[in-house]
Amino acid sequence: MTNQSTDDLTSRLQGLWLPLITPFRDGELDEASLRRLVQHYAAGPVDGFILAATSGEGMSLRADELERLVTVTCSELAVSGRRLPILLGLSGASTARLLDALDETATLPIDGYLIASPYYLRPSQRGLVQHFTALADRASWPIVLYNIPYRTGVSLTNETLLRLAMHPNIVGMKDCGADRAQSIELLGTRPAGFRVLTGEDALYHAALADGADGAILLSAHLETEAFAAVQTLIRQGDRQGALACWKRISVLTRLLFAEPSPAPAKYWLARGGLIDSAEVRLPMVEVSAELARLLDEEIERRSPPLLRRA
Repeated sequence: MTNQSTDDLTSRLQGLWLPLITPFRDGELDEASLRRLVQHYAAGPVDGFILAATSGEGMSLRADELERLVTVTCSELAVSGRRLPILLGLSGASTARLLDALDETATLPIDGYLIASPYYLRPSQRGLVQHFTALADRASWPIVLYNIPYRTGVSLTNETLLRLAMHPNIVGMKDCGADRAQSIELLGTRPAGFRVLTGEDALYHAALADGADGAILLSAHLETEAFAAVQTLIRQGDRQGALACWKRISVLTRLLFAEPSPAPAKYWLARGGLIDSAEVRLPMVEVSAELARLLDEEIERRSPPLLRRA
């Protein structure tokens, strides 16, 4: 870790970040589709990428696939001429194994890590402080905390977050706590430079109105410009314009999470031709026939189509 890398990520950890889905075809990483994804979103109003996190089915990826995912993404960003920052998603219940993962990924061309709380074990807040402190002490790149208690079974309290925010290698958090009161309190008490980005797609507008620095949104795979516009309008003080824009796209945040994510988003992207297959890896399954019908109706309702390959 260097102070420069921490400062660089802190300055860029705002705006609209995309937790990129990982395309698969016939059981393997679909590199052709991945290249199209990166090219497409690098040309739009996206401020950074998250790779191999929840939306990217990171826990289903082999080590060699993880490395290839990062390498291909960086290669396509270089071609695009746009150097977007990249966070690599890591998760696990064992501190020791995550320390090994940090060592194994230390030389990857990334800008930081997004690390979720340990799942299943439900450690105490004292245990969470020690866990993340050990990771931050070891990591070669800055860490963004990922608080998502409905997946991990444990929530980072604001007291714990404020303690961890003092670590020089912890620069922010993805807030999926789904507790608006806690989020507002944190935004009012966090130290300078500690970034808070919402990860709750349905609470996107509210979080920005409350003062969040940005968002990490699966839904922004669709109508990316409109999702970015909500932030721009709020920053410009046009609250009514931001709300009107949000109302137009908020239906997407319901449809894309009507069944386990990222299957609905992959279905939509495959229908639009940006990826070749809607394939997910077990235990994830593709969308049901009923949701496919609803997605098809919404795709047809939006004109012109959101995505089309030439």
